[in-house]
Amino acid sequence: MRNRCVNRLRLVHTSSIRLRRSEQLEERSSGCKNLNKKKKGKIKSFSITDGEVVKWNMGISEHMRSGQLESALRLFETMPRRTSVSWNAMISGYIMNERFGDARHMFDAMQERDLVSWNIMLSGFVKNRKLSDARKLFDEMPEWDVVSWNTMLSGYSQNGLLDEAREIFDRMPSKNSISWNGMLAAYVQNGRIELARKLFESKFDWEKVSWNAMMAGYVRKQRLVDARMLFDRMPERDEVSWNTIITGYAQNGNMLEAQKLFQESPIRDVFTWTAMVSGYVQNGMLVEARKTFDEMPQKTAVSWNAMIKGYTLCKRMDLAKELFNAMSCRNTSSWNTMITGYAQNGDIDRARSMFNEMPQRDSISWAAIIAGYAQCGCSEEALHLFIEMKRDGEKMNRSTFTCALSTCADIAALEFGKQVHGRLVKAGYEMGCYVGNALLAMYCKCGSIEEAYDAFEGISEKDLVSWNTMLMGYAKHGFGREALRVFDLMRMKNIKPDDVTMVGVLSACSHAGFVDRGTEYFQTMEQEYGVIANHQHYTCMIDLLGRAGRLEEAEALMRSMPFEPDAATWGALLGASRIHGNTKLGEEAAKKILRWSPIILACVKKVPGYSWIEVRNKVHTFSVGDSVHPDKERIYAFLEDLDQRMKKEGYVSATKMVLHDVEEEEKEHMLKYHSEKLAVAFGILNVAPGRPIRVIKNLRVCEDCHNAIKWVEIETEFAVSGLPDYGMLRERTQENRKIRRIVEFSAGPTETKFATDSVGKQLVEGLIIVDEIQAALVFV
Repeated sequence: MRNRCVNRLRLVHTSSIRLRRSEQLEERSSGCKNLNKKKKGKIKSFSITDGEVVKWNMGISEHMRSGQLESALRLFETMPRRTSVSWNAMISGYIMNERFGDARHMFDAMQERDLVSWNIMLSGFVKNRKLSDARKLFDEMPEWDVVSWNTMLSGYSQNGLLDEAREIFDRMPSKNSISWNGMLAAYVQNGRIELARKLFESKFDWEKVSWNAMMAGYVRKQRLVDARMLFDRMPERDEVSWNTIITGYAQNGNMLEAQKLFQESPIRDVFTWTAMVSGYVQNGMLVEARKTFDEMPQKTAVSWNAMIKGYTLCKRMDLAKELFNAMSCRNTSSWNTMITGYAQNGDIDRARSMFNEMPQRDSISWAAIIAGYAQCGCSEEALHLFIEMKRDGEKMNRSTFTCALSTCADIAALEFGKQVHGRLVKAGYEMGCYVGNALLAMYCKCGSIEEAYDAFEGISEKDLVSWNTMLMGYAKHGFGREALRVFDLMRMKNIKPDDVTMVGVLSACSHAGFVDRGTEYFQTMEQEYGVIANHQHYTCMIDLLGRAGRLEEAEALMRSMPFEPDAATWGALLGASRIHGNTKLGEEAAKKILRWSPIILACVKKVPGYSWIEVRNKVHTFSVGDSVHPDKERIYAFLEDLDQRMKKEGYVSATKMVLHDVEEEEKEHMLKYHSEKLAVAFGILNVAPGRPIRVIKNLRVCEDCHNAIKWVEIETEFAVSGLPDYGMLRERTQENRKIRRIVEFSAGPTETKFATDSVGKQLVEGLIIVDEIQAALVFV
């Protein structure tokens, strides 16, 4: 009984002491709770040992590591004495828990900072891709150490800003292995292999990791001779060295050398075996891949996924599914491989079913299913999933953004594309080539040329695809002069044009009417740029001469070609003959096309013409004589009224475009409800005055719609993509109509699907109008 009483007294005594200490600490820390306001007066000094402060600091760090941020803050606020370590623990903890705003707030409130404080905040800016703020902070630092320099170097390198990274590297007063390896890795990862080589050759005491990184760079650039020379020079090799060179040969199709090195390798780990399996898969050698896979002493999920991917690439989804079901180490990547396989093989329903069954998804899962829907033509569902992904809280990666932008381009969802652009900027992605080119292509395909140029200017490091996309975008939408300015700028920046570039240049000359300039480019492109003229270049030149009425020169050029003219070449001559009324040459061209391959005409599969218009973030699709749109009655009533008013003004239907053997009145009726007329009517009824009505077609605008919309009594300025009389049309429209609203037409991304693209394209454009092929034409 006495012991119990004693214990109770001790407990009461201890509790009282703890309570008193707590009250004292509360009193002592009252002056420290508000960190952002300067306090008048002094906080009393207490005898707190360094050891006690260390324990408090360790407690803060522990709370931060476990995500208990509020507990860490309470602990920090009640500390009777703080050191810079205390503040640094709070700042780094906030950064670690992605509370960058709180970290910055704490840093700004800090009275005395040490070098560690500056470095922690600097790394926070870099981690959050705030490089301009990081550089500003770096320049403000009272001193730097190698960590400071390496942090900036890493920030610039990870975001592809290699010039800035090299400037930091060159300024460093002293460099360690992290500095050298960081700069080398930056060059390698960004494909600047020659700069990487020069840096590598400037130093002799590289570590193994650097040798391996340089060799991997050569492999990535398919420079296997250089990779092998480096491999043979290595003073010491490890598993990574052997696996890198084996993978290099395997990925480049040299499985004999890969197998030889595999046999010579002193250590074969699971990565070595997997490299061989992947190599066989990439080269379509599934039997050898499966044999190696079965012989593997141990397998990882990567090994299984490599084999499954092999089956999906060869469209053997039954075997892929069988292997997937047998996996004991199935992971998210396994599910992603199956989803991608089903989607790429056209079975989007099974892909979606697997997506729904996934126990856990990542950004790649979402990108795979979104891309699957986009590839099978279900663009609206693809965009719906993109929205759902955001709601699900999944972080979007570059692939997802790129896929979403490409999908917006496919259905001309410009407004949605702008929203994706906004999210892209908000996510902090720099406009490198990968995402920047997708954004540029989206604006070009949607006909928003000014915004396309802004996107082009925003690409940090433009590649040839960037330049070609901008140039072709200008050329496609009739801005010939602007396209040629882009070409001139390319040459000033020493960007070497390729065959695609020159097709765009010649097309731009054709649209702008620069016959002599186009002829000069055509004659000198092999000598100046190493581009040998192919069918497309000759076709562009024949089109250029033909549009200018120089039919004899166009015909002479075609007959001087070093290869037989194809249907597209004859089609260009036929189109020019039709425009300038040369019936004799037109008939000869049509007969040549029919003789060239009469079987093709029997195989033509006509895709129906569709027109899209986006209103209030929803894409409305119209086909000829559309009877399913919910607003159809209002649209048709408006068109009937409009048709009557237009005829009073002098409009006459271009019934010659209808090749069906029907009465004239029926021909007019068929022309009246073309998809583009329905889309424009819907736009007039629903788009607010002063805003553009943007209509996209998957096929070329027909002559009647072209003429009819000139008579529409609204403010009209046309930007009709690809039409031969674009310039004349624009001038005539501006003369005859007051400008109150803009109607823009852009050619859509899809073309007619047929056995031979060139023949089908000419058929769709209505350039071939001879009796023999009337049955093959379905007017839309």
